[in-house]
Amino acid sequence: MAEYAHPEVLVPTAWVAEHTNDPKLRIVEVDVDTSAYDQGHIPGAIGWNWQTQLQDTVRRDLIDKRAFEELLSRSGIANDTTVITYGDNNNWFAAWAFWQLKYYGHNDVRIMNGGRKKWLEEKRPLSTEHPRPQPTSYRAKDPDATIRARREAIFDVLDRRSTAQLVDVRSPDEFTGKVIAPPGMNETAQRGGHIPSAVNVPWAQAVQEDGTFKPADALKQLYAGKGISGQNEVVAYCRIGERSSHTWFVLKYLLGYPRVRNYDGSWTEWGNLIGAPIEKEAAAAAP
Repeated sequence: MAEYAHPEVLVPTAWVAEHTNDPKLRIVEVDVDTSAYDQGHIPGAIGWNWQTQLQDTVRRDLIDKRAFEELLSRSGIANDTTVITYGDNNNWFAAWAFWQLKYYGHNDVRIMNGGRKKWLEEKRPLSTEHPRPQPTSYRAKDPDATIRARREAIFDVLDRRSTAQLVDVRSPDEFTGKVIAPPGMNETAQRGGHIPSAVNVPWAQAVQEDGTFKPADALKQLYAGKGISGQNEVVAYCRIGERSSHTWFVLKYLLGYPRVRNYDGSWTEWGNLIGAPIEKEAAAAAP
């Protein structure tokens, strides 16, 4: 069985349990359900709220470099700190936080394999205390544009100025246009469907029942079945960028594909964008 291309970016729950008191380590929980952290988290872990701390709600964009530096400084994270991210929903927003950390150049970032689900299932200890880490003076690097796709890159694919392959990682019902967003999700778009030429590989197909990632051979087979082999650049998208961060992580770090970008504007941008073509599967057409 093939090993992951970069196995160092994944850590098991047992490893995290053994290193919770490591002064060079900072554990960060990022959940879809922003109240989950307060209900109980890994002892010593800090919590980031994806709605208020990892995005600029006025500009509808990622937080900028200065805000990122301030967040990490308040979180007690120095430039040489090892950051472990984890969360609910099989690490949706943990992967988004990982992607943002890499976007601003943090060197040592890892994901706890299995996330919050596996930690709870193993009945490992929880805490409701909010750590107060010693602030640092974090300095971020300039954004790494090679891992982020903007809408212009999608138009390049559609106009055949780029050979990048588009992977829609949403559910089949979202892909076909039957629904615009998963139940209970507020961020939405005017139109349903998918970007022309995109293939649908739902993000959840990359994980096992316990929330851990599937073996490398199974992952490679999963994406190869849709023509994604890593020979061309790959651009992943979803609804707001968190599920596609999960797939970006799989393709770039677990499979080692050299050119992978996350289109974090995703369907909330494309589905609202004037002049942006969409497709719907026949099954989603109105009767």
